[in-house]
Amino acid sequence: MRRRPRARTRFRRGASLPSFLTSVNLFFGLLALLKSIRGEYEIAAVLIALSIILDGVDGLVARLTGTSSDFGREFDSLADLVSFGVAPAVLAYCWALGDLGRLGMVATFGFALCGALRLARFNIQTSSADRRYFIGLPIPAAAGAVAALVFYCPHPVKDTAMGALVCLLLVTLSVLMVARVRYRSLKELDLKARRPYQVLLVPMLILLAIFAWPEQVLLGISFLYVLSGVVPRSLLPLHGDGRESARTMPAQPGHGAE
Repeated sequence: MRRRPRARTRFRRGASLPSFLTSVNLFFGLLALLKSIRGEYEIAAVLIALSIILDGVDGLVARLTGTSSDFGREFDSLADLVSFGVAPAVLAYCWALGDLGRLGMVATFGFALCGALRLARFNIQTSSADRRYFIGLPIPAAAGAVAALVFYCPHPVKDTAMGALVCLLLVTLSVLMVARVRYRSLKELDLKARRPYQVLLVPMLILLAIFAWPEQVLLGISFLYVLSGVVPRSLLPLHGDGRESARTMPAQPGHGAE
C-alpha cells in the first residue's frame, strides 16, 4: 500500500486548522443566537466577542501556514454572516427592539441584510482593494459594537425611548457597513516602523485596562473604531497622517478576510 507524501499530509493538516477555527466561530455564533432567544444577553454578547477573536485567529493561522484559499474565504464569509450579521441583529432585537413592533423587525432585518451585502462586496473586491483600508465598516466591528453595548448594560431595555435609540444605532451601523467610507485595517499596520514601546507597551496597557474595566473599555474601543470612519482623520490615529500613497495592493484570499 502506497503512502501519501508527507508534504501533502502536512498541507492538509495546515488547511484544516483554519477551517476548524472558522467552524468554532460559526458554533459560537449559533450559540449566541440561542442564548439571545433565551434571554441570556450577556452570555450572547461574550460569545459574539469570542467569534470576533476566532475570526482574526483563523486568518492569522491561514497566513502563517500558507493555506489561504478561495474555499477558506467563502467558508469564512458564511460563518461571519451568522456570527456577525444574524446573531447581533437577533441579540439587539431580543434585548431592546422587541417592543418596537415592525420598526424593530425592519431594523433587525436591515442589519443582517447590510452585513450580507458588506461581505459580498468585500469578496469581489479582494483582488483590487487597498489592503490598508476597508471600504465600509467591517461586519465584525459592527457586531462588536452591538455586543459591547449589550455587555455594558445586559438588562433588557423596556423603555421605548431607549429602544428607539438602540434602533437608531442599529440603522447607523447598517448604513456604515455599506457606505463608501474608509476604515483602517489594523492587520496592515506597519509594526516595524513603530517604536518598541508602541508595539508592546500600548497593547499591554489596553489589556490591563480591559481586565480592570472590561465593560467600559470594550465599549469605548468598539465605538472609537466605528467613529474613526466618519470623523475627520486628523482627530483619530487609526487613519494615519493621510500622506500614504494611494497605490493598491492585491489581497490574498483566505480565512478571516475581514
